[in-house]
Amino acid sequence: MRILLLTIFLSNILSVQGQQSYPDSLIYSNHIFNEKIKTVQLYKEGWNLSYPVIKLNSNEKLILHFDLLDDQAETYYYTFVHCDKDWKKSDIFPTDYLDGFAENPIEDYQTSFNTTVGYFHYKLSFPNDRVNLKLSGNYILVIYPVDKPGEPAITQRFVLTEDAVKFDMTAHRPQMTKDNNNHQQVDFTVDYAGLNIIDPYRNVYAFILQNGRWDNAKRNLKPDFYGNNELKYNSLSDKNIFPGGNEYRYFDIKSIRYQTEYVKRIDYVIPKFNVYLYPSENREFKPYFYWKDFNGKYYIAVQEGQKPDIDADYVYVYFTLPSKQIISGGNMYVSGSLNNWAFDKNNLMAYNAERGEYECTMLLKQGWYNYEYVFLKDGNSDGTATLFEGSHYETENDYIVLVYYKNPHDRYDRVIGTVTANTLNRLTN
Repeated sequence: MRILLLTIFLSNILSVQGQQSYPDSLIYSNHIFNEKIKTVQLYKEGWNLSYPVIKLNSNEKLILHFDLLDDQAETYYYTFVHCDKDWKKSDIFPTDYLDGFAENPIEDYQTSFNTTVGYFHYKLSFPNDRVNLKLSGNYILVIYPVDKPGEPAITQRFVLTEDAVKFDMTAHRPQMTKDNNNHQQVDFTVDYAGLNIIDPYRNVYAFILQNGRWDNAKRNLKPDFYGNNELKYNSLSDKNIFPGGNEYRYFDIKSIRYQTEYVKRIDYVIPKFNVYLYPSENREFKPYFYWKDFNGKYYIAVQEGQKPDIDADYVYVYFTLPSKQIISGGNMYVSGSLNNWAFDKNNLMAYNAERGEYECTMLLKQGWYNYEYVFLKDGNSDGTATLFEGSHYETENDYIVLVYYKNPHDRYDRVIGTVTANTLNRLTN
């Protein structure tokens, strides 16, 4: 019966309240469908800034956090959808990849304490005693209200890897490109000795993510050379090359009593605190300068409290980006993990002609934040951060390689290995 209900849920998930329909690009991505839900984070247990990738059949777990800004708690359930390498629903049944209950309630939630904005904080750890995942691959975690099983509230991507291959990987300055001053190249070799892979050139696919982002990922890469159980990806073309970007801008709002660096002033206007950042400088033509950042992520923290999950308050943060004129042909956004790397009304910047600046206001939970300014051309889905930010080959970035294998006799894409390299530290697991 539970599997039948899950099948019905998955078939109806694109139809909300019988009227509104969401495209697959939202359903099978990191997306928040309920405007009352904020601060959604999914990471590997043990480190808040890690990427949502864990090893299959291990003791590793993923942790989900989110807040519901409301005066009444909601009962939420969760389930999982297995996807192919391109984030489309796999052609397998839930019983193929789930062991345990297909749908489960989120039982760990608390109310905020002594905050101007009231909220309920939800937490989920998985795999757990109720459900386990049996196959490697791409997954969507779906959160939905118990009384609205066809209406998703949150969807989040994560990956289960078999770690069945070995890597040699470097991220470095490109050698053979006109963009060698502002781009970075990722070269890697995959050693699949011990795996019985049929036709690796046709059936193995590699993806490269910069700082965990899927919006600008290099997808479905084929090796430049293969043989002796090795696949080598070190092309002289641009398929392994990314703009280096710049170190992310940052601000610290863990305290609402003291002004930290880049915070101009803090005002309390009933019923919320308002944090005004200093106007941002244009870095497009400035020389590179290194500082340690979170590579676009954020970290929840509060100075005047002991439990950041429920003691941290929500404040309005005001961003200003001086510009003598409006940039035609698109829109400016405040971008980063603080808005799921998405481009929508929450992080859209409006141009103030009288002040000569772009402006944006976002409701954010206290903590440390990274961000950058991105210009999105009309009709495009992939924005560029070089305008106002610049791009440098020296910039510190993480690069994640995921390797998928589709056995011709199977109906799903396996993840046979992942690895992360940092441009400063070379290689990490």
